Amino acid sequence: MTLLEHLRRMARNNLWSNDRLYRAVLALQPGEFEAARVSFFPSIKETLNHILAVDHLYLDFLTDGGLGAAAHDDFIPFDDAASLAEAQADFDRKLIAFCDGLPEADLDRRVITDRREDGMIPEKIGDILAHVFLHDIHHRGQVHAMLSGTSVPPPQLDEFLLDYDLKVRKEEVERQAISGKG
Repeated sequence: MTLLEHLRRMARNNLWSNDRLYRAVLALQPGEFEAARVSFFPSIKETLNHILAVDHLYLDFLTDGGLGAAAHDDFIPFDDAASLAEAQADFDRKLIAFCDGLPEADLDRRVITDRREDGMIPEKIGDILAHVFLHDIHHRGQVHAMLSGTSVPPPQLDEFLLDYDLKVRKEEVERQAISGKG
């Protein structure tokens, strides 16, 4: 498997993991989504909004979108889980399309990242994508842990890459494809 193939699989894993996590979040009782919790961000709501804001930032860098740091700074947080879930799924499909359209040679191409206080820093596209996936996994893990203190049990999120896992994810992947999400 090439690095590009792996990154494409990781983009699909993002969609699958976020879909699975958001289905749990959407089942929360009133007040649980925004309730104060112990984590890096103080609620499920704030953590999930952070993931999406950073996703927008990095996709802007990757596509030379021209927003720079404003892609993050001007992000308007979602107050309800359903709208946030829809926005995240839309983003995940855009990231899949970006990865699917990316030539292997572009993985080493550098794009400018606006680090405001540290200036404009060129980064390799492959490194940015790897960072986005690590960032998302990191914070989804925090939401996963926060769900342990709610009325909804946290879902399994690591059953995606192996052939053995296909039986677990098959129905979900098919559901996403039928609804235009895959």
